[in-house]
Amino acid sequence: MGQCMGKHEIDGDDSDEHVEFAKGNVHLVTTKEIWDQKLSEASKDGKIVIANFSATWCGPCRIIAPFYCELSEKHPSIMFLVVDVDELTEFSTSWDIKATPTFFFLKDGQQVDKLVGANKPELQKKITAILDSVSAA
Repeated sequence: MGQCMGKHEIDGDDSDEHVEFAKGNVHLVTTKEIWDQKLSEASKDGKIVIANFSATWCGPCRIIAPFYCELSEKHPSIMFLVVDVDELTEFSTSWDIKATPTFFFLKDGQQVDKLVGANKPELQKKITAILDSVSAA
C-alpha cells in the first residue's frame, strides 16, 4: 500500500525537490557523515530516531512528507530524518530498501521497528507504541 518500487525519470532541475521533505523538525541527511552525526546526537540525548528513506519522484513519498513533518513538530522528543535513496544510493542499499518510503525506527543506532509504505495510521501507531515503550522503560 502506497509504495514505489522503481525509479522514474524526471526531466529538469530538481534542486528544490527537498523543500517539502525536510520541513518542521525533519533533518535532511545528504551524507553518511551527517547520518552518523545525527545518530550520535540522538543517542547522547536519549532520542528515538525515525529515518524516512524516500525519493523525490515517488508519489506516496510526496503524499506522506507533509504528515511526517507534522509528526516531527508534534513529537520533539523524537529525531526525524529523511534520506533520499537516489542521493545516497550506496548507503540506502546497505539498509536493504526494497520500496519507498521505508521508515526505520532506531534506538541507540539499532533498528527497533520498520514500516514500508505511506501508511499514515500505521506510522502514527508505531510512533505511539515506541513513545509508550520508552516512557515505560
